[in-house]
Amino acid sequence: MGITIRRDINVISLAQLHNQLGNDLRPVSGATVARRKISGVHISELEDPTPYLEGGELLLTTGIPVAGPALKMEAYVQRLVARGVGALGLGLGAGVDEVPHGLAEACQAAGLELLIIPTGTPFMAVSRAYWDLVGKEGQADLTASLGTQTALAQAAAQPDALASVIKALAQALGGWAAYLPADNAAATFWPESNRAILGQLWVEASRLDMAATHSASTFQIHGTDVVEYPVLVGRRAAGFLAIGAGRKLTRADRQVILTVCVLLSLKAAQAQEKDEMAAALGSAVTKLFLAGYVEAGRAQAADLGFTVPPGPVRVLVVRGSDDPTADARALEGRLSRETGWTVAGAAVQDSRLLHVEGNLACWLLDAEHDGGTTDPAETPPSFNRWGTEGSGAGAQGGRSESYTSGKQGHRHPTERCSPATDVAAVLSRPMSLGRVREEIGELTALARRLEPHQIVEVAAGQLDPRVQEWVSALRGYTRADLVSTVRAYLQHRGQWEGAARQLGVHRNSLRHRMGIATALLHADPDDPDVAANLWLALRSE
Repeated sequence: MGITIRRDINVISLAQLHNQLGNDLRPVSGATVARRKISGVHISELEDPTPYLEGGELLLTTGIPVAGPALKMEAYVQRLVARGVGALGLGLGAGVDEVPHGLAEACQAAGLELLIIPTGTPFMAVSRAYWDLVGKEGQADLTASLGTQTALAQAAAQPDALASVIKALAQALGGWAAYLPADNAAATFWPESNRAILGQLWVEASRLDMAATHSASTFQIHGTDVVEYPVLVGRRAAGFLAIGAGRKLTRADRQVILTVCVLLSLKAAQAQEKDEMAAALGSAVTKLFLAGYVEAGRAQAADLGFTVPPGPVRVLVVRGSDDPTADARALEGRLSRETGWTVAGAAVQDSRLLHVEGNLACWLLDAEHDGGTTDPAETPPSFNRWGTEGSGAGAQGGRSESYTSGKQGHRHPTERCSPATDVAAVLSRPMSLGRVREEIGELTALARRLEPHQIVEVAAGQLDPRVQEWVSALRGYTRADLVSTVRAYLQHRGQWEGAARQLGVHRNSLRHRMGIATALLHADPDDPDVAANLWLALRSE
């Protein structure tokens, strides 16, 4: 991995950087930090990063290159010293949890300053502190080729700005360039003749996204050096810029690349703001339908340019995290398989009628959705940052691997390691928009009751035909209150201790009562379908 942030005038010292960061960048020995000048900050996990270094840098690593035999460690340190590296920064908590044995001694013997970045401090914090110091002294090297900068500015103003910027960058560097969005949209690539390597780029993007290092990655594809940069909106990666230059990158080239990253970041931020506004408006329209104001909802949707299904709809209630789009995408494949509605995933992607309240997301889907016209070969699979199933790893290559190496950075509040682990969903059968208000209460109640990973498809206004017989059988037993017993058992999802505590009985008594209830029902209360129907019926008892 590697990205250098540097300038020509070497005035920033390690001591200044330490004063700026405090304990987030400290010497391994606890002594005073040397006032040695550094020319930039570089991040790399290569065993030999020296081809990408020019000397004087503070090199940051998670410890992967120094793990192993002492001879390997000493050779790594000697390569850095020979290249004139200013200092080595070791990030803890990802590759290694403590300073490898012998590393401090090897650095001291070679005259290489060794600094520690503690667990929880992202490498980007060091890079940002360096630039803060550069900016304060007003000596940042922002020189770039005027012709290239002009070409990029013109490209950014084109209707197809993303494709134009990527093409202009690739032409300026004499190679190829690609942009891989983090929202699973199709990649932008120029020239198209190199698209065959896209699969490997997705893998590296997944590696960066999982590590959340907010730094670039250097690697090789077919013997060619490739650099992949994260494009950030705030502290979250909106996508990844991959570059294969036709020549060795100069300082001006690096500035051009950073400029492109800024342009892409601005475009992504604008798109994000637009999406957030659309989501807010879509939520307002959806609330009208949920409250039964169908005509008002249709009129409002028409004014806002939203498409409302002309015919029946399906209601999808997803219980999970506060990122409903990610939750629904995590379930797309399972929705189709477990409900038999083969276009469920496409219907979710095309619907803008979504209302979120707490951890429940309610979607109104077109029950007559035709599946859309998107070419699956152009749709990349999911990042698998959550360890869930990807969708469509095809000829372009899929982000089908999950990586955890790299230094952990700050995550967005809605970003979770595994949102699919506790996502459950209820999908209704087709109904009219006018009936949604009558059904939404039961659907949301059922969604709250489901076990994690459970998906249930229900018909509008219809429970299992046996449910009334089950309730009557429980109510007819006079030696104990089996209705309250089964309701408490279901409410606590089969947890004996909690249910017994709620009923005020010993758990053995609860076990005995549940044995009687099971015999009367001629059905297993632990069966998900039986439990779901019983719970809805007993809620009003």
